[in-house]
Amino acid sequence: MRLLNTLVLLPLLALLTAPPVCAQVTFGSSGAESDPFRRQQWRVPSPDTDIAAHALLFRPPGAGPFRLAVIAHASTQNGLRRAQMPQPEYRALSAFLVTRGFAVLVPERLGHGATGGRYVEEQGGCDEADYVRSGRATADEISLALDYLRKQDFVRKDAAIVIGHSAGGWGALALANADPKAISAIIAFAPGRGGHANDEPNRICAPHTLLAAAAEFGKAARIPVTWLVAANDSYFAPAFSIALVDAFRGSGGKVDFRTLTPAGGEGHWMIESEAGVKAASAELARGLKPVVGKKP
Repeated sequence: MRLLNTLVLLPLLALLTAPPVCAQVTFGSSGAESDPFRRQQWRVPSPDTDIAAHALLFRPPGAGPFRLAVIAHASTQNGLRRAQMPQPEYRALSAFLVTRGFAVLVPERLGHGATGGRYVEEQGGCDEADYVRSGRATADEISLALDYLRKQDFVRKDAAIVIGHSAGGWGALALANADPKAISAIIAFAPGRGGHANDEPNRICAPHTLLAAAAEFGKAARIPVTWLVAANDSYFAPAFSIALVDAFRGSGGKVDFRTLTPAGGEGHWMIESEAGVKAASAELARGLKPVVGKKP
């Protein structure tokens, strides 16, 4: 009898533990617009064709077409922390951009929060860290989201910008080899990978490998980069960020580097707060200037 019960339960157990079957992945909007910046939930393509990445979209009043800004969020090597991450919003930064005429997309990449799925940006352990591969994986995810939004009637097909934060900024650097007509500018806040190694401030995993990867990205770079870091950033401090800039610039990348005033207790997260965006507003405006002046 026990054997019979086991045989009956086995098919049921297989159904319960099998991955979900997605007959069709739905992209586009999935929520009503709300004031003041027409905040709307969206789903955009991801590298996994069975998973639509969660995203937030903010828009100015009117029908557009608007210039597009894509904000690439920070990440972590800790799988549990990634799974528990809330939907990235960057509300103050998004508001700053919307008031300047941008439609702003904030996609949540694979392996994070509600989007879930496999983490494709894995850099590996310290000894074998592959920062080039991880950066390009992030860049591919940014590109998928950007290309999808560019097909919408309310978005201009040219002069997009990419703003990346931390690991998202690192992916933005990898994307600097894109067509300058499609992406006019990149703004990177404290870009890098491997910061706070073993949760220790001012410790970077395989820093020489990170510097070599920055040089690799600089070789093919065609889009100008505004590179910003707070004076009290303990993930990629200004001194090390300057070394990264020199590596990127030394192999051909065009960079405008600025150190911002200390922000809060940890400057690495300044761009997530209203006070931080206000402190960075002048440099943000400087980075956007070549784009804002472009006619449709």
